[in-house]
Amino acid sequence: MSYVDGFVVAVPVANKEAYRNMAAKAVPLFKEFGATRIVECWADDVPDGKLTDFRMAVKAQADETVVFSWIEYPSKAVRDAANAKMMEDPRMKEMGDSMPFDGKRMIYGGFSPILDE
Repeated sequence: MSYVDGFVVAVPVANKEAYRNMAAKAVPLFKEFGATRIVECWADDVPDGKLTDFRMAVKAQADETVVFSWIEYPSKAVRDAANAKMMEDPRMKEMGDSMPFDGKRMIYGGFSPILDE
């Protein structure tokens, strides 16, 4: 069964194109490491909540918006191997040194699909 890594991050609105470019550069690397699909979504209709919401989750500032993304892998084993390779790959480190957002506020996790229609 497939496996999904999900991410939510606050990105300065002014960095939209820089973020898109960074994500586009990362796609071939993730695919090289075993990913089958990479999706990056710029917030369009993200309501403010009373108790919690996407913006609160990443402590988004007034000049930031939320990006919701996910990476699909054929299995958790492939994802785990990919993560190990990424940690050692100098191309990933180089990208990490110039992220157009505050990585400390990114939330992420691995998920096993329970429904995929």
